[in-house]
Amino acid sequence: MYKILKYSIYDLLRSRWSLVYFSFYLILCFVLLFLNNDVPNAVITIHNVIVVLTPLIGTIFGVMYYYNSKEFVELLIGQPLKRSSIFLGQYLGISVSLSLSLVLGLSIPFAAYGLFSSSEMVNFGLLLMVGVFLTFIFVAIAYNIALRFDNKIKGFSYAIIVWLLMAVVYDGVLLILLQLYNDYPLAKFALGATLFNPIDLSRILVILNLDKSAIMGYTGEVFKTFLGTGKGQIVALIALLSWVIFPCFLLLKKAGKKDF
Repeated sequence: MYKILKYSIYDLLRSRWSLVYFSFYLILCFVLLFLNNDVPNAVITIHNVIVVLTPLIGTIFGVMYYYNSKEFVELLIGQPLKRSSIFLGQYLGISVSLSLSLVLGLSIPFAAYGLFSSSEMVNFGLLLMVGVFLTFIFVAIAYNIALRFDNKIKGFSYAIIVWLLMAVVYDGVLLILLQLYNDYPLAKFALGATLFNPIDLSRILVILNLDKSAIMGYTGEVFKTFLGTGKGQIVALIALLSWVIFPCFLLLKKAGKKDF
């Protein structure tokens, strides 16, 4: 697995798409910091971009890499190698290379504008952690979808639909339910529903840490009461880890049974 992981990272770091992804965050952060010249405001602005764009890039890149390397994977399967090593190595290779592009693309501009001497180190660290988690989660989901559908068009279509459901539709449905049943105590329901969507969970964790829970109204106070505590943050971390582990488990199970 280590050799496949090493090869995947090396292959992806040389690719044009990784460079584009790294350059996008690098240029965006430099522009934001140049216009605002204020690290806390830039952290708030960039977090809105990360919770939407990072899952989309992880999904598209995961599906695309699987289909582009399918013949290579079939060649490896013919060798005395475990399928779990092949797929886990590729999955980790994609996730690590995308995470490196994200972390470096964000860190270089913020470091240049005095991050280390500001009070935003913790918030910035949380922002990076959330971005890395979302990358690992959505690459795993993308690999599951690609393994299920041999047809590229179907694979890409379902991957985009899953991203849309989690990034846009889920929020809309939850908001409608909260409005329709606002006479009932829905705080625990809203809290539980958030744990089932990694994008929402990541967004709320960052907002709470930035002490902006007031913009979420009454629900924000409920989130702050629970997720703002040490116990709540441990639960949130376990929920994010589960979002990484469960899709990985399904990926390995599917890869072990698939007839190539």
